[in-house]
Amino acid sequence: MGTAQLCLIGAVMLLGLAGVLVPGVPGTLLCWAAVLWWATQEHTALTWGVLAGATGLLAVAQVVVWLMPNRRIRDSGVTWRTVLTAGGVASAGFFLLPVVGAPLGFAGTIYVQERIRLGGHRAAWGATRRAMRAVGTSVLVELMACLVVVATWIWAVLAG
Repeated sequence: MGTAQLCLIGAVMLLGLAGVLVPGVPGTLLCWAAVLWWATQEHTALTWGVLAGATGLLAVAQVVVWLMPNRRIRDSGVTWRTVLTAGGVASAGFFLLPVVGAPLGFAGTIYVQERIRLGGHRAAWGATRRAMRAVGTSVLVELMACLVVVATWIWAVLAG
């Protein structure tokens, strides 16, 4: 495999890592697709092993990402209607104020809706912090899984 193709695969992986942090971009899928691309070009036991490991790790990470926030948000008392509204505002915020608009829109929407629902700053702020912690933890789990996949790919490229 040529250097140019390895650089393209690496660029897709970097895009995948960035995509984990950006709402709406399938970062995990991009990292996995880059490993798949590499494995189908190299056809060695090492490449197929890395692909199998990446597939397993990213699948487990996706299950954790989907289950963890559900339980933690439910425990925080924030309603799912509030979370869905905040997700929509975060998506719009990302385009109106690139990158920082998403977390600001998400947190701001949760705070405002919880302030209206609960009637006070202290309770609304506590609910917002718990919801942000739940979402942030799931993003970190997904990011760590993708970082392990990228590091393993780099090791395999250098070892091979």
